[in-house]
Amino acid sequence: MYNAFFGFKENPFSLSPDPAFLYRSAQHEEALANLIYGVHSRKGFIVLTGEVGTGKTTMLECLRDFLEAQQIEFAFIFNSRINADQFLEMIAYDLDLRCNRTSKTEVLFALNQFLVQQANHGRTTALIVDEAHNLEWDVLEEIRLLGNLESPKTGKLIQTILAGQPELERKLDAPNLRQLKQRIILRYDLKPFREADTAEYISSRMAKAGVPEQDVFPAELLSEIHLRSQGIPRLINAMCDNALLTCFALETRVATLEILDEVCADMRLEWPGGNRQRGERPRRSGESYDPSAYQSRR
Repeated sequence: MYNAFFGFKENPFSLSPDPAFLYRSAQHEEALANLIYGVHSRKGFIVLTGEVGTGKTTMLECLRDFLEAQQIEFAFIFNSRINADQFLEMIAYDLDLRCNRTSKTEVLFALNQFLVQQANHGRTTALIVDEAHNLEWDVLEEIRLLGNLESPKTGKLIQTILAGQPELERKLDAPNLRQLKQRIILRYDLKPFREADTAEYISSRMAKAGVPEQDVFPAELLSEIHLRSQGIPRLINAMCDNALLTCFALETRVATLEILDEVCADMRLEWPGGNRQRGERPRRSGESYDPSAYQSRR
């Protein structure tokens, strides 16, 4: 809606994970390197954790792009609210296994045959599971059993990446999953941005959208965005997107603290030191906000 007003070629703060907009912070580079190394080196089990909105799915999208570029076969389980039979059926579908996909026995035989053929040709196969903290115990047990598929020469036949919120690590600490936990070779935990990263992240996304020298968010406002978002990329995106929309409605190309206050009130955000009442809209001295102006631009 506001792209032409600011000169963007596309929305810089879309909430959908997009590898093209990846901000290569040191930790995101390290996380991606761990994922790629784990697959290439046939480490078997790799775990990626992080709080909601820290960029786990974006990391997985980048890994998918890499695997496709390297012509590495993989299955991607994006819906973790499934039972064990549905889990195996989704793997069979993604890997295009020639079998009755509703039969566990046939899927396992076909999968083993497929993985052995891949290994014989010097190739590996990956299994990516997003939102893995939601997996039921029986599905996690099936994942552990898939780790038994290995070859003396090539090692693990399938490389499994489990990505989820910190609850995943707590779930893996359960006594009944100790065998799976012992097989996890690589772990990486994504942390929220530091303040410098938040500023660079915003500038990076705006540059990739077509505005290399951003002047919409002044330095003091960038610090406030970091404080209120607590360095969570998803919240940063939502705050900046809404701030740009409000700027567009008010026909101004510079965001202010008053605009950020309004955005945070609308988003019902809470942050350390924040003392506004939930839902309270700040008033601007000498300025009125005309909702019809916003509506006319939608």
